[in-house]
Amino acid sequence: MLTMDDFVNEDDPILRQVAVEVPLPASNEDKQLLASLMEYVQNSQKPDIAALYGLRAGIGLAAPQVNVSKRMIAVHLKDKDQLYSYALFNPKLVSHSVEKAYLTSGEGCLSVNRPVSGYVPRYARITVAGTDLEGKPVQLRLKGIAAICFQHEIDHLNGIMFYDHINPEDPYAIPENSIAVER
Repeated sequence: MLTMDDFVNEDDPILRQVAVEVPLPASNEDKQLLASLMEYVQNSQKPDIAALYGLRAGIGLAAPQVNVSKRMIAVHLKDKDQLYSYALFNPKLVSHSVEKAYLTSGEGCLSVNRPVSGYVPRYARITVAGTDLEGKPVQLRLKGIAAICFQHEIDHLNGIMFYDHINPEDPYAIPENSIAVER
């Protein structure tokens, strides 16, 4: 089971690398790691398990955050009544809206151990393609918090941190042509 001890901090160079594609069909080792990413995200949202193991709550996780530069992410979150629970190899944005969105509470990251203030402009609607743990192709049309979370995790695979998107002159500048997303 992954714990906070397995995470790299924001100054680790691995978080600035472009992660490599996972050869498919995935090896047992890669499947195990992807399953562990999902297990962490799910466990971190269960107060009793999180408290027992000292897990910081998260809704998404990318392999580079646990010191593995491979293209895999896990997302587990509920938006209204919809559950988004996906563990994907080689996820990529295949399309996106012109309209932007931003999380009114700002974004956080399990690899960033400090508060970072500001709005992070994201695409309001996206389509993501990837491959699940069983080797099946997955295509998702997403909006709201799910779209924001997937973009955050895919950014990790490209060496981009969420705060790279924040306007340094005016962190709370509302992105042009955007909608506010509440969490």
